[in-house]
Amino acid sequence: MITKKPSNRVFLSLLILLIVILFTGRISASSTEQNTPPQTFQKTIDTGDTSWMLISTALVMLMTPGLAFFYGGLVRRKNMLSVLMQCLMILCIISLQWIFLGYSLSFGPDNGSLIGGLEWLGLRGVGMEPHPDYASTIPHQMFMMFQMMFAVITPALIIGAFAERMKFSSFCVFTLLWATIVYDPVCHWIWGTGGFLKNAGALDFAGGAVVHINAGMTSLVAALILGKRQGFPDKVSPPHNLPFAILGAGLLWFGWFGFNAGSALKAGALAGSAFTATHIAGATAGTIWSLLDWLKYKKPTTLGMITGAIAGLAAVTPASGFVTPAGAVWIGIGAGIFPWLVITYLKTRFNYDDTLDAFGVHGIGGIWGTIATGIWATKAVNPDGANGLLHGNPMQLWIQIKMVLIVGVFSFIIGGILLKFVDLVMKLRVSEHEERVGLDLTQHREGAYTLIS
Repeated sequence: MITKKPSNRVFLSLLILLIVILFTGRISASSTEQNTPPQTFQKTIDTGDTSWMLISTALVMLMTPGLAFFYGGLVRRKNMLSVLMQCLMILCIISLQWIFLGYSLSFGPDNGSLIGGLEWLGLRGVGMEPHPDYASTIPHQMFMMFQMMFAVITPALIIGAFAERMKFSSFCVFTLLWATIVYDPVCHWIWGTGGFLKNAGALDFAGGAVVHINAGMTSLVAALILGKRQGFPDKVSPPHNLPFAILGAGLLWFGWFGFNAGSALKAGALAGSAFTATHIAGATAGTIWSLLDWLKYKKPTTLGMITGAIAGLAAVTPASGFVTPAGAVWIGIGAGIFPWLVITYLKTRFNYDDTLDAFGVHGIGGIWGTIATGIWATKAVNPDGANGLLHGNPMQLWIQIKMVLIVGVFSFIIGGILLKFVDLVMKLRVSEHEERVGLDLTQHREGAYTLIS
């Protein structure tokens, strides 16, 4: 019989106690401050925009369970539940972190163009009235909830790099630290009022840098620090359930319409344009990846097709609100080529074990899409954006490249430091015995597939 280690019990008890103390204290202190009388904002709330944002928030939330099935289908059957548990635990703990601290650090009043202030701790002052900087026609809390789902799925993407070998307790601690020290500052730099990259004119409509480069670069350093799985690459089994992975990819694609089109924050023409660009890029990249597999392996693969589609969706994320359908096609073509090349050749060449290619898909896809925004962006689509290289503004391309470098280096270095810190304090990796048995049983005392005779 497998029993939980005392250290895990201590960690879980302290984590729950800390959350309860901090959360209840701040919420109770702010409960009276956020109840703005309805008559002060009724005339400025747009019900159509609010309805669209409710739907978009739900769509983005669905992406995290979708990612769980996408990743879960790709690992070995003995680790299926561990991936599902990690994704859903992120949905729980990052939601609490966002409410208490993360939203204020990300979008709160600016401090030196680097981080948000602490004025909105525990959602103090974040009520039903619109906020002029972020949500002029929807409730401020609605904007907060929409952004919460981005904060949830971003660290979930990193799971793909260390799947099948990280301790669950260490995973929880690392995720909370990473969200607070890496995600929240980067989010403020690019999306927060006063953030230095936003002030410099960087364009990231829905998270090419905030989400995909940020998670992708930490994924790379996580794969390097944790090391290879036992038997990698010769004795690692293929995906145990491709239909689950296809289901997950479909849910991700479906949710991505809320991810990108919802980032318009209004139910209007810009949302429709982002919706169109999102689908075009995903479909294009899925086609290109399949053709490349066909040429190299003489057969198109289902795994290759869904991987390419996800890469295309990731790549168009920063550009979706700035490019025409033609621009989305070109972004999709690049997303089908560059991540494929990295996964097919560079990963083999450098022999690192990025389990589910989180860096290859999201890191490379995000880098390409962020740079491509500086090439194909046009004010004809979004007057509040900027023209890119092909529309007479080469400086925008340089601004996008600088954002890639700043976010990529920051995420790689700080993510690596956090991983090393957690490893020093409580060890990152499960034992060899636990890895052989599988994380489902050794970390959770459960199995994904139980046969009853």
